[in-house]
Amino acid sequence: MTIKTQLESLYDFEKNRRDARWLIQPMGGGALKEYSFGEAMGEARRLASYFKSLNLPEKSNIALFSKNTAWWLITDIAIWMAGHVSVPLYPTLTAETIGQILDHSGARLIVIGKLDGFAAMEPGIPAALPRVLTPLAPDTRGEKWADVMAKHQPMAESPVRPRDDLATVIYTSGTTGVPKGVMHTFATMIASKGFMDQLQVTQDDRMLSYLPLSHVFERTLVETGTFGLGYQVFFAESLETFVKDLQRARPTLFVSVPRLWLKFQAGVLDKMPPKKLDLLLSIPIVSGVVKKKILTGLGLDAVRFAGSGSAPIPGSVIEWYRRLGLELLEGYGMTENFSYSHMTRPGKVKVGSVGEAQPGVEHRIGEGGEVLVKSPCNTTGYYKQPELTKELFTEDGFVKTGDQGEIDAEGNLKITGRVKELFKTSKGKYVAPAPIENKLLTNSDLEQAMVAGANQGQPFALAVLSLKARNRLSVAEGRAQLEAELKKHLDDINARLDSHEQLETLVLVTDEWTAENGLLTPTLKLKRAAIEKKYGPQVDVWYRAKTQVLWA
Repeated sequence: MTIKTQLESLYDFEKNRRDARWLIQPMGGGALKEYSFGEAMGEARRLASYFKSLNLPEKSNIALFSKNTAWWLITDIAIWMAGHVSVPLYPTLTAETIGQILDHSGARLIVIGKLDGFAAMEPGIPAALPRVLTPLAPDTRGEKWADVMAKHQPMAESPVRPRDDLATVIYTSGTTGVPKGVMHTFATMIASKGFMDQLQVTQDDRMLSYLPLSHVFERTLVETGTFGLGYQVFFAESLETFVKDLQRARPTLFVSVPRLWLKFQAGVLDKMPPKKLDLLLSIPIVSGVVKKKILTGLGLDAVRFAGSGSAPIPGSVIEWYRRLGLELLEGYGMTENFSYSHMTRPGKVKVGSVGEAQPGVEHRIGEGGEVLVKSPCNTTGYYKQPELTKELFTEDGFVKTGDQGEIDAEGNLKITGRVKELFKTSKGKYVAPAPIENKLLTNSDLEQAMVAGANQGQPFALAVLSLKARNRLSVAEGRAQLEAELKKHLDDINARLDSHEQLETLVLVTDEWTAENGLLTPTLKLKRAAIEKKYGPQVDVWYRAKTQVLWA
């Protein structure tokens, strides 16, 4: 059966579910703006008319620079209806990177929406580039949304784009180097419908949109999903209101990154010590009440599918959530295959793996242990970079993921590290940092961790303390107790590692690694080179100290 394209499905919803509640947008101070399908499509049609009035060349690139909002989705629809291509920009990029992407993509227009710290980013936008400002956008020059809506009649026709038309160019978040523009057609995007089929998603589901829509993961599960099935999408207002946003949405589907799952866990354990929680969960009559109270407090009581992706998550965390009655599934994918690659199945979670290949996906292990994937969502290539496109694929059309992995007898994939993240010690031994970092993060006192040590005798680890651990430092003898516990944690980990992998020292830092300070990508992956550069001058001092736990 042929899957409808995004626009075809949206025209159906506009006609048959015109008054149904669809997009719920917080406006600040508790106020909400709710869009029905008819209202959202009406604004998309007016914006599309505006784009058409500009007489841009056919299939022009239009940049979309905003946090997640209802207008982000409406703008994407309008770009497609007008016959153009969307180029999303992460809302945390530096001015330099913004300039690089706008220049490389040749964007003819930029739509600016809700952003923080826009003053620092604005220099990256060429002065001559036309702008449209959505509601909640920074106070800057540009064509205002309300004026566009007032001046332009809704587009009367309902154009349907060919499936092999370029729909979007997604610039990778880039752990190193300059971002690359990954091209996706309408066909490669809608092929991800297999996600929804696996999870039996329907129009009655609800999602909270907060991971960047400029990233492929949210684009797959939120945008492509709701454009195809029409389920309700709620938007988060801010980091400070996040739990309230969750409680308002009560999502039935909720996907996050390991760092947030760890934060949720730390928040619960901060209020209810592990021993007390374990005791309460062991009492049959009390257990159900406790589980419901915790999940309701997090806004996750209605969730029937919870997922984690973007980076490895400790198996102990998956088990912890399972005890609360929340089956946490892991997924694996990349921008180059529109995140449609692997997923653990409900009832078949194998801790430590990212699950089986999705329907229609082939996988194998290539040279050097590299995971190779052929997906119906595979990119058509990198924008304006044919040589890099050639390097991306094997001769028979598999994407070279850059990840190392193993496939077990049941077809489950286990990611063991990054091909390019491997480093060699001075003893000539290679170390894969990710599995060791995963072991470190099983301790709730550690929020982030990175293993390094290229050209050193043994690797070492850097770790950011969690809020719980930082609070312990203010208590008498808290620091000494924390150090003793972390030394034991380090001993336990080293006992399970090969001799060349064992950590020389654990260095504790109290400053966070964030996307804003350039130490994480916008999807919260470690920027290893940036972190190594920040702390590099101190490394020799740490090794000379010959102490198991150090303070940076």
